Amino acid sequence: MELRQLKTFHTLASTLNFSRAAEVQNYVPSTVTMQMKALEEELGVKLVDRLGKKVILTDAGRRFLGYVVNILRELEEAEQVVRQSGEMTGTLVIGADETLCTYRLPDVLRRFRLRYPGIRLMFRALSDDNLKQSLREGDADIIFMLDEDKGETGFCGEKLLDESFYVLAAPDHPLAARTTLTVEDFKGETFLQTEKGCSYRTFFERSLSQKGMRGVTELEFNSAEAIKQCAKIGMGIAILPEMAVVEEMNRGELVPLAWDLTAVSFATRMFWHEEKWISPAIEAFINLSRDTFPGNSNL
Repeated sequence: MELRQLKTFHTLASTLNFSRAAEVQNYVPSTVTMQMKALEEELGVKLVDRLGKKVILTDAGRRFLGYVVNILRELEEAEQVVRQSGEMTGTLVIGADETLCTYRLPDVLRRFRLRYPGIRLMFRALSDDNLKQSLREGDADIIFMLDEDKGETGFCGEKLLDESFYVLAAPDHPLAARTTLTVEDFKGETFLQTEKGCSYRTFFERSLSQKGMRGVTELEFNSAEAIKQCAKIGMGIAILPEMAVVEEMNRGELVPLAWDLTAVSFATRMFWHEEKWISPAIEAFINLSRDTFPGNSNL
């Protein structure tokens, strides 16, 4: 069993795509296939199944992945400890939801790449539930979330920036000119929502439910951009953070409705596992994120 095979398996398990794994490893796809075949033959079990273009881990693959993650982490720690000088190197896996990927983190990633070119960044856009799971299971080093003002058991973290949210519609929407709204006014309306599990979607649905509204009509998207475009042409009502809609609001393409969303405090938050060894690369990314988001505070 070779170290390069373990690294290839870890990359394939992260990307679930042979072509993408080859790109990350600087291999041709046939090399990934060859290394996986050799590893599976040595172990005597199938680690992945290929269903068309889709790759899924087998039960044995999921069990093996936990050990591989630990092996690679121990190796990276050893390399950091014995390295006396020179450029900082290593691999960082960063996770975030789609909205933060688009509107908050590009500048952080750009600055980090310029300052630490020797560190390889792997970036994943995941739902809130999958973000927390990836951190608990060691698949991500640092995650960023839009979440309520609270901590997470087992995580260390910081609030980086308070975020404002709006309920929005096209300027010609019947509710756009209203100065006050009640839950009754939303009956029969279509809400353009993010995926289930998103923190601010959960809060909004809870607030409507507490005020007696049931059976909300929803269209579900995995992209804030798609929600904006559909709201602009009058397909429904959107609930989005200000960072995603400030330009559309300034141009008058979307207008905020008279619905109060100040009952809960949402913020961009950064988390890492409390039991994970903080390598120099992780520490550098945390510190740079603090510098990029002024006014952050410990949870």
